[in-house]
Amino acid sequence: MSSEDLSKLNYPVPREGPEVPYKNETQVIPVFRGTPLAIGATLIHNIGFIQSHFWRNAGFDVIRQISHLHDYAGRYDPTVIPVDNNAPSDVPTPIVQKRQGDKYYYTSADYHALYTSGELTPLAVVETLLPLVRRDVTPAGKHSTAFLESQVDTIRAAAQASTERYKNGQPLGPLDGVPVAIKDEVHITGYKRTLGTKLDFKHGTDATSWCVQQWQDAGAIVIGKTTMHELGLDTTNNNPNFGTPRNPHNKNYYCGGSSGGSGYAVGAGLVPIALGADGGGSIRIPSSFCGIWGLKTTHGRVSGAPSLSLAPSVGVLGPMASSVDDLALAYRVMANPASASQDAISSQFPKPLPLAADRKRNKRIGIVRDWIDRAEAPVRAVFDSALEHYRQQGYEIIDITIPYLPEGQRAHVLTIMAEIASGVDASQIRHLSAPNKVLVSMGMWQITAQDLLASQRLRNLIMKHVAHLFKTHPGLMIFTPTTPIPGWHIDGGEVELSRGLSDGKTSVRNMEYVWLSNFTGCPSISCPAGYAKDSGVPIGVMAMSDWGTEEDLIDFARDGEGHLDLRVPSGDDSVWEDVIGNAKEAQAA
Repeated sequence: MSSEDLSKLNYPVPREGPEVPYKNETQVIPVFRGTPLAIGATLIHNIGFIQSHFWRNAGFDVIRQISHLHDYAGRYDPTVIPVDNNAPSDVPTPIVQKRQGDKYYYTSADYHALYTSGELTPLAVVETLLPLVRRDVTPAGKHSTAFLESQVDTIRAAAQASTERYKNGQPLGPLDGVPVAIKDEVHITGYKRTLGTKLDFKHGTDATSWCVQQWQDAGAIVIGKTTMHELGLDTTNNNPNFGTPRNPHNKNYYCGGSSGGSGYAVGAGLVPIALGADGGGSIRIPSSFCGIWGLKTTHGRVSGAPSLSLAPSVGVLGPMASSVDDLALAYRVMANPASASQDAISSQFPKPLPLAADRKRNKRIGIVRDWIDRAEAPVRAVFDSALEHYRQQGYEIIDITIPYLPEGQRAHVLTIMAEIASGVDASQIRHLSAPNKVLVSMGMWQITAQDLLASQRLRNLIMKHVAHLFKTHPGLMIFTPTTPIPGWHIDGGEVELSRGLSDGKTSVRNMEYVWLSNFTGCPSISCPAGYAKDSGVPIGVMAMSDWGTEEDLIDFARDGEGHLDLRVPSGDDSVWEDVIGNAKEAQAA
């Protein structure tokens, strides 16, 4: 049965939205870094009329002025739950292909095959990785900037147990012994949870999030927690608190965020699979800038731990991987529904099942032309090439419209700011980095109930319209670039990295496409599709599909996989770690 045919609880009643012309302008917002940023942040945090001035100039009041909102109730949670009472008890394990040559990424299959043959052990891999990722040793590991913390004793114990299972011919499955990395935002027993800040956000909880537990139960070894943009409130992963991992393909560019540490870990070859999260709002930009695949899943909203997200009405998790095969494997394992006692929402979701290869597929791509036209030329060239590839794969290209896209992006940002501000005590703001002193102060003291309610009405309007598109065009993939810019250059150098960056114009541009999936709760996938010629930074494309159709997105990614000869980072400004090669040498010695 196609995922399109599942019944779905809380599905928006399909309703075509109003016809309104697309009108968007690139915002003129000053860039602050270094001392001016620190001074400005202090003034904005402490002086109300300065806050009000910046808030008015940001144009958020346009949301409440939308006349059509009177016809829509507010939608405060975008979760839609597929219902399939006929799901089998066992989920088929996807077949993961090994890498095809030295210039390609390793996959979980490479680890599994070497462990099975005895040529390599999980313990040897762990002992190779730990010196590279630990920040609690002197000197710190070469890649430690991407990692917040690694619990060494726990990691070694897991690796030893996995090594014994392989020795006895009893591995738990294809993930057994495979190293993975987890974003700081996610709860793991024994680990800190800082959300990229100097604060403690464990809130007395020392449990492991359900989705991570599923990976661990399958034998995967969590090599550590990865750094993130502070509070997830921007898309660079610039973090003065713990350091900023640079793009593995070009050290002069950001990885993207807010899951940049996880994106770096996969992009630099340290792990084949990592977990990102969107509790702060930014999604799959790391997979775009780092040249890896990323899936944003609606399964259980955060796959079994919705209460652990900082911003639950926009917060979701999703795997990142170096191949589509590993993305599918990681998703199907982590999205196994929890029991009702563990999580009431996740327990209602069906098990993720691959779709029949011989099923009838509706191959349709929807394009909002005016929206796509805002991508910069290098991105647009890659997008057009990918679109032509899909056309040759038999996809029908359909022109569609979505009302209030610029206003919807503002509503998304406003909602994130309000929710994060509600999770931070006023006394904690002074401990935040300068850019977030500004944003959290705005969210705490400038957003009114009228603003927030109007944003949720607009969410409902857009969700109903998107549902109308999916019902009118079954199988529709709403296709965009992942981001309209071909990478984010670190213009301010070390000053920018040590003191932070406030560049609202680029932040808004960077989120111009990805916000829609977050705000509506629809699943989406980001696929590497090309490289920027001047920098070598990867460029991604993104597809968003109907609620509950993650497996359709995986099939869509497979259709596009042959478009790009994806390669590991190379060149003077790049970083690539041959973990398996180094582990084999160490074990042989």
